[in-house]
Amino acid sequence: MEPGVEELMPRLLPVGDCDLAEDFDPTVPPRTPQEYLKRVQIEAARCPDVVVAQIDPRKLKKKQTVNISISGCQPAPEGYSPTLKWQQQQVANFSAVRQSLNKHRNHWRSQHLDSNVTMPKSEDEEGWKKFCLGERVYSETDALSDNENLGIDYVKVGFPPLLSIVSRMNQATVTSVLEYLISWFGEKKFTPELGRWLYALLACLEKPLLPEAHSLIRQLARRCSEVRVLEENKKEEQISALNLIICLVSRYFDQRDLADEPS
Repeated sequence: MEPGVEELMPRLLPVGDCDLAEDFDPTVPPRTPQEYLKRVQIEAARCPDVVVAQIDPRKLKKKQTVNISISGCQPAPEGYSPTLKWQQQQVANFSAVRQSLNKHRNHWRSQHLDSNVTMPKSEDEEGWKKFCLGERVYSETDALSDNENLGIDYVKVGFPPLLSIVSRMNQATVTSVLEYLISWFGEKKFTPELGRWLYALLACLEKPLLPEAHSLIRQLARRCSEVRVLEENKKEEQISALNLIICLVSRYFDQRDLADEPS
């Protein structure tokens, strides 16, 4: 190895001159520590100083730009910005819900689910979207069948986030379902079914947040701020629900840069 390279790559295990057998063959497995170290030296000396990767440009995609948003939430529409007192109260209520859930989790987990409740597997994205939102919202159909007047069809309207259901979800499932619903919300409108599940999943999310959960809830808060600005027919109930999610993400989960400025 050249002296210049030697200076840039100092030896971690200095090897002095050692007596090797005359029949030393670097191509066969070493028999002594000295032969092993000598073989390492020989292999290092054979490495080229510069290695160039052979890349086939035809395999590269034409568009490889990745847009990453690091901005905060969009301000609330005029007249809809929540007060600081309201935000503090929501955080207190949410904290109480989380404490109650943790305290009684084992009890609710032991409760039998109704025969019509079949929870999808964690990796079943489409199954969870239909389970939480219902086929009517998921398929964006408003038509009612004659049979729906006879009782609630949870397959069509979605299963609510009952304690007996969410208590059975581990953190990996909570994070996965949260990701599925946020992905759906990225291109769809906000609905009461979605709002209930987002609140329940946030209540089940353990702190400190894992990196993927941290990224997800920030994405959720930004999307909520976009929807409340773009919504043409602003309904106070819906704006309040969006404000609530932004409030919990920013003030309970300590993402203060996303918080609404008090009105």
